[in-house]
Amino acid sequence: MPSLLLPEREVHALMRAEHGDPFAVLGPHETRDGLLVRALLPGAQSVAVVHTRTGWPLALLSRQEGSDLFAGLVPAAEALLGYSFQVDWGTHSSRLEDPYRFAFVLGATDVWLLAEGTHLRPWERLGAHLCEMDGVKGVAFAVWAPNARRVSVVGDFNNWDGRRHMMRLRRECGVWEIFAPQVATGDSYEFEILSAQGDVLRKADPFAFSSRLRPETACVVAPLPAPVAMPPGRAAANGRHAPMSIYEVHLGSWRRKNGHEWLDYRELADTLVPYARDMGFTHIELLPVSEHPFDGSWGYQPIGLYAPTSRFGTPGDFRHLVEAAHAAGLGVILDWVPAHFPTDAHGLGRFDGTALYEYADPREGFHNDWKTLIFNYGRTEVRNYLVGNALYWLERYGVDGLRVDAVASMLYRDYSRKPGEWVPNIHGGRENLEAIDFLRRMNQVVGVERPGAITLAEESTSFPGVTRPPEDGGLGFHYKWNMGWMNDTLAYAGIDPIHRKHHHQQITFGLMYAHSENFVLPLSHDEVVHGKGSMFGRMPGDEWQKFAGLRNLYGYLWSYPGKKLLFMGNEFAQVAEWNADRSLDWHLLEQAPHQGVRRLVRDLNNVYRHFPALYELDTERAGFEWLVHDDWEQSVFAFVRRARDGSFVVAVCNFTPLPRHGYRLGVPAAGAYREAINTDGAVYGGSGVGNGVVDSAPVPWHGRDDSISISVPPLATVMWVLA
Repeated sequence: MPSLLLPEREVHALMRAEHGDPFAVLGPHETRDGLLVRALLPGAQSVAVVHTRTGWPLALLSRQEGSDLFAGLVPAAEALLGYSFQVDWGTHSSRLEDPYRFAFVLGATDVWLLAEGTHLRPWERLGAHLCEMDGVKGVAFAVWAPNARRVSVVGDFNNWDGRRHMMRLRRECGVWEIFAPQVATGDSYEFEILSAQGDVLRKADPFAFSSRLRPETACVVAPLPAPVAMPPGRAAANGRHAPMSIYEVHLGSWRRKNGHEWLDYRELADTLVPYARDMGFTHIELLPVSEHPFDGSWGYQPIGLYAPTSRFGTPGDFRHLVEAAHAAGLGVILDWVPAHFPTDAHGLGRFDGTALYEYADPREGFHNDWKTLIFNYGRTEVRNYLVGNALYWLERYGVDGLRVDAVASMLYRDYSRKPGEWVPNIHGGRENLEAIDFLRRMNQVVGVERPGAITLAEESTSFPGVTRPPEDGGLGFHYKWNMGWMNDTLAYAGIDPIHRKHHHQQITFGLMYAHSENFVLPLSHDEVVHGKGSMFGRMPGDEWQKFAGLRNLYGYLWSYPGKKLLFMGNEFAQVAEWNADRSLDWHLLEQAPHQGVRRLVRDLNNVYRHFPALYELDTERAGFEWLVHDDWEQSVFAFVRRARDGSFVVAVCNFTPLPRHGYRLGVPAAGAYREAINTDGAVYGGSGVGNGVVDSAPVPWHGRDDSISISVPPLATVMWVLA
C-alpha cells in the first residue's frame, strides 16, 4: 500500500506556498492500490471525497499531522468519472471541486505560439477565461511569469490564500496555468507570485478584461468580449480620401452630473454621441480608457491595458458607447499607450521579480520625464503582448482606430536624456531598432487582420516614413499628427497682429512638408494644459479680437490640407485652462460670443463634409495651390483646395484686425463666386464684413487670367466656391 504521507520538506513547501510543482503531489494520482487523492485546504476540519453527480461518499481523507494536507485512497472507477470535496470548516460545510484533477489549460499549439511570440491573439489564452472542463464551470487562469518560483491565483473564492490555487508551470513558454472550478463572473482576483529572490508579490492580471475601481487593485472575472465586425461604411469613412473631423474627449471631464459625478458610459452614449454628431464631427477620440490607477495621468499611465476603466462602468457599458457612436455615424478612436507604464507595485514592473516587461537597464527602461517604465520591445513576449492588445480593441470592441501616444519617445534611445544617460543601438546609433520593429509589426498586423481600421502616430520629430507602409521601409501608420504645423500656427496666432508680418514664414513653411505624410492637424488637450491656457486665452488683443482670432484660427484649420482634430471645450471657446477634475464650463453657452464660436465650428464641419475639395486630396500636392503667399505686409494668405473632379474651394485668411476692401484676388476660373463660409459673419459674433456673390473679371492677377475684387474681413477666413 502506498504511503499517504508526503516527505516533510514537501509538506512544508506546500504549507508555505513555496512548492514549484503542486500538480506533482496534489490532486489524483493513480497507484497499484487505487487512486491516491491529496488536497491542501487550510482551515478545513475534515475532507471527504464524494461522487460529483450523485453526491455519494467515496472516501474520507486523512490529515497529515501538523498540516492542512489531506490524503486518501479513492475507488478509481467512480472517482475518475468525477469527484468533489465535501469540506467541514467547523462553522459550516461546502462542496468544492478539486482544481488539481483537471487537465492542461493551454494546448500544445498555444504553448508553441506563445513561446515564439507569434500568437496573434494571446488574450484568447492568457488571463482569466470563463469556460467548462469535464462538465464543471469555472475559470481558466494563465499568466506569463517565467522567472517565478511559484504563482497562485488568489481571490474572493479562496480567501486570498496563495496555498489554495497554486499553478502549474508550462516551462516551454514560461506560463503558469490552472483551471479554478466554480469561479464565476464578477469574482475578484490577482496573481500572487513568489519571486526567485523569495519575495511575495501581488500583481494584477496583465490580460484582465475588467478591474475594480481605484484604490482597489484587484481584477474582475469577466467574459471575453465577442468579436465585432466592422460596420458597413466604416472603412471608407476612415480612409485618407474621406473627411475626418475628430472631437477629442476626456470622458471624466467632458460633462459631470450633480456638479461632480462622472457620467457613465451609457450616459455618455446618450449625451456625448448626439452632441458630437450634431456638431458635425466624423469621429470621437477618447483619451485612454484602459484601466489606470491615477486620475491625474488622464489614462496615460495604464496598468490594465485590456480592461476599459471601471470609472465609467463595465466593459459591456463601454461597448454600448462604441455601438451608439457607430449607430450615429461616428467613428471611435482610442488613445493607446504602448510607450511606457507606471511603477505601481501591482502593475507590470518587475512582474515576476525580474525586469520582465521593461528593459533591465534604467538607461533604457526608465523614463525620466514621466517616472515610468519603458517596455522592452526586443522581447518577443512583450512585443506580442502589445501587438495583441492593439488588435484586441479593434476586434473585440469594434473601435475604428488607435492614436499611439508618445511615438517619438519610443523611436529614440536618447529621448529626453543627456549624453551618457542612454545606451546606443547595436550600430552605435540613437534609434530604438526594437521599437521600430514593434511599430511596424503592430501596423502590419492591424492592416492584415483588421482592414479598414486606422492607426495614428503622435510623433513630434521628422522621422521619415511614419505613414509609409512597412514593406516600403515606413512605420506603417495611416496618419501622423502634424506637430510642426500645430506649433508654428499657435505661435503665430499668439503674436500681436501688428508684428505678424515679421513671422509670415510660420504660416508658409508648413506647406513645404504638408504632403510628406498623411497628416492630422491637432489642436489637442496638450495645448490647453500645464499653464498654456485655453485656446481662447492664447489669442491676443481685447475680447472682441480674441473671439475673432479664435474663429479665424478655426477657419484656417478647416481650410488647410489635413484631417482635423479639436479638443473638447475649444468648440465653444472655453475660457479657463482645461482641468481634468471638473466639467467643462458649459454655462458659457449662455453668452452670445460663445454660442457664435460653437455655431461656427458646426458650420465649418458641415461645409468641410460638403465640399470634397477640402478633404479628398489632403495628402496629395494636386490638392493645394497657393494664390497669395507673399502678402506679408497685410498678413493675408490665399490658396486653392481641389478635389479629384477638378472642383475647388478658394480660402482667404486675414490675420490682422483691419478689413481689406477692394482686395483683388486671382481665381482659378472665371465665374460668379459666393462665400461658402465667412468666420466674420454676424451670426458668429463677427463684424459682418461680407461680399455675397462676386463676379470675376478678365483682369489677370496673381498669375491667373481672372480675378475678383473683394472685401477681406478683419481677423477672418472666408471660403469661396463657384456660385
